[in-house]
Amino acid sequence: MKILFSSYAFQPSVGGIESVSKILAENFSAEGHDVNLITETSGEEIAGANYRIIRKPSVPKLMALVRWSDLLFQNNISLRSLIPALVLRKPAVVMHQTWIQNVRGEVGWNDRIKQALLPHVTNIAISRAVAGRLGTPAAVVGNPYDDNVFHFLPDVVRDKTIVFLGRLVSDKGVDLLLQAMKLLQSEGLMPDLTIVGAGPEEQGLRQLAHDLGLDRQVTFAGEKSGAPLAELLNRHRMLVVPSRWAEPFGVVALEGIACGCVVIGSENGGLKEAIGPCGLVFPNGNAQALAERLRYLLDHPEIESNLRQPAPPHLARFKPKAVASACLELMQKVVA
Repeated sequence: MKILFSSYAFQPSVGGIESVSKILAENFSAEGHDVNLITETSGEEIAGANYRIIRKPSVPKLMALVRWSDLLFQNNISLRSLIPALVLRKPAVVMHQTWIQNVRGEVGWNDRIKQALLPHVTNIAISRAVAGRLGTPAAVVGNPYDDNVFHFLPDVVRDKTIVFLGRLVSDKGVDLLLQAMKLLQSEGLMPDLTIVGAGPEEQGLRQLAHDLGLDRQVTFAGEKSGAPLAELLNRHRMLVVPSRWAEPFGVVALEGIACGCVVIGSENGGLKEAIGPCGLVFPNGNAQALAERLRYLLDHPEIESNLRQPAPPHLARFKPKAVASACLELMQKVVA
């Protein structure tokens, strides 16, 4: 197939959609398909890429690429390339990465247009939670994680307790995790916590950790990626994903599970689907409930072993080849 792959955001921008797009484009090409990836993100070529990247294409260039293609594949819906594809009667497959709403959680005029176009495309949702909000039938195919990077390292000593990985913004709930740590401290439990990431809330979180008397327990490790991040995850027993908002999915949970962590995450949205049988969930925004889950695992280390056992079959569904194959199967039905 000649696939026009649309990823509004892409490398060198850093984020979940960017990572997933790179994994899928590589795997589509590895399966013998001809892939042109279009993006609105500026940047250089990616060394060794087995697909072509066209950054910020003009309208004439975009229309030419749509005509060239057998179908349009969008990793998250974007009207800029979807409307030309529909006008030119090209099949379109949209992989929905999040809720169709703006950053304030409201449904704007462009979101209403997207909703109106959904019956005219083939829809894939990254979780049952996202599928349930689309209002039209959708196949459910979870996001892939990079299994070449994130895996169990038997030579690494698991000498740390709790890790958080993500952007340091209010939605990610790091303040809730710090409050839960304080509750545990008041009961005489003092596990260590490593906070991996950067963002606008970092200084405020450092101050909160100090004000709560957690300085000796909490380490801010900054941003990490690739092999150093995988090694750091392998050193920890638990990964906490305390998001305040309803995460559509949660690749970070898969990365933690792959590195041998038990995951504790907030239960709304699709995050619990990413965690599966490999961890525990708690109500979003509830620091007391988070502290209770942490205490349970700290007091019952044998439970950790039980939660690690289902990891291999759970992760198998989210390996890059499995996810790419599921998407390609749907795409091939569309062009048949």
